[in-house]
Amino acid sequence: MSYYFCIVNTRDQPTFEIELGTSKQGGDGVPRFSQEARHLNPFLMHASLDYVDDLQWQTNQMYLKRIDHFASSHISAFLTPTSTRFLLLHLPHPPNTDPTPPSQTSTSFSPYGPYTNSFPGTLTTPSLSIPNTSSSRSSIASVSGGNSIANNPTSAQTEEAIRLFFVEVFECWMKSIMSPFGGPTVGVGSPVFRSRVLAAGKKYL
Repeated sequence: MSYYFCIVNTRDQPTFEIELGTSKQGGDGVPRFSQEARHLNPFLMHASLDYVDDLQWQTNQMYLKRIDHFASSHISAFLTPTSTRFLLLHLPHPPNTDPTPPSQTSTSFSPYGPYTNSFPGTLTTPSLSIPNTSSSRSSIASVSGGNSIANNPTSAQTEEAIRLFFVEVFECWMKSIMSPFGGPTVGVGSPVFRSRVLAAGKKYL
């Protein structure tokens, strides 16, 4: 999968952004978003903030799990005690391959396919678009790797991996904002923080 991680402050302004690639199931850790997806990802993140604002009054958990999806793209959220939002967009595709390009016959301009958004609590699992490189490989992946992080963004294994990633990043973020030269509304621009986010992504995602 390819990941887009973003930290949004209480003013709905992004203070940190980074792209990650899966390091599981033979992945090389390189994100493979198309150029159109890179332009669209920030808009999907911003649109999901309304769901975070609603869910924060319905649970006492910091990890809100999967809150929104757009076709094959899913968004998970983590809410800090200071109401700073951690958002992770994950787009599944086979490791070490490019995402499936948009259909030649599709009239949609979106690199993700048709818009299939839904409200929290009524999420439906979208069909994954997998390149038809080998029918045997696809059949094996659907049987033996259906619950792996690289193949199934809605599995319990993936949810737990994302939770652990959020928790580790949260600990690093807390140390960063405690600096007298920064704060929760200041961009986390430290190279050390970025490297630790990359390390957490490689460890869990």
